[in-house]
Amino acid sequence: MRTLAIETATEACSVALFDGSMIIGEYHEMLGRGHAERLIPAIAGLPDKGRAERILVSLGPGSFTGVRIGIAAARALGFAWNAEVLGYPTLALVAARSWQPDPRPVTVCMHAGHGEWFVQNFANSVRAEDGVRSLSPDAAKRACRHDVIAGNRAQALSDMFEDKKLVLDLLPDSRKTYLLHETQLSSDLTPIYGRAPDAKLPAGAQK
Repeated sequence: MRTLAIETATEACSVALFDGSMIIGEYHEMLGRGHAERLIPAIAGLPDKGRAERILVSLGPGSFTGVRIGIAAARALGFAWNAEVLGYPTLALVAARSWQPDPRPVTVCMHAGHGEWFVQNFANSVRAEDGVRSLSPDAAKRACRHDVIAGNRAQALSDMFEDKKLVLDLLPDSRKTYLLHETQLSSDLTPIYGRAPDAKLPAGAQK
């Protein structure tokens, strides 16, 4: 079975095409912005234009725009190819990357915007110990349970502690989605935002 993995929840725009467990095509670029312009050409540049029987896509949290772009592309391609589309939590992929070469408890800490960080704790299993939260740095320090911190705000969180933490500066990467356990994949493609959207409807316009 071929699997196309799409990751656009952070500043990285990343796609990978697997044949079984083997990567046969990939694209990974640190964009910051511009995922909408790069994603489809990146997929089209893969072997057979990325066509696959299964599509994996990041559900977030991360960039609101990036998450929506990835999910919309996965839905459209899934419909066009009659492919199964499954989502995965962004922070779970970061945690899975941190378990190489051995599983270990880890706190994932990622940029969330507005001076906050997304924080979630994971044991040395596929089960998250708590839900993802968008927290102030002080609250993130209180939420941190483990001596290993992974993510693009791992160093900043570690610096708040007197005792030394192991820092793994990691981003989610589509090329590493093979590390995810099947139980972490979901057919429910509802985005995981982690906090309220920046833009809100005018007063009286909400239904």
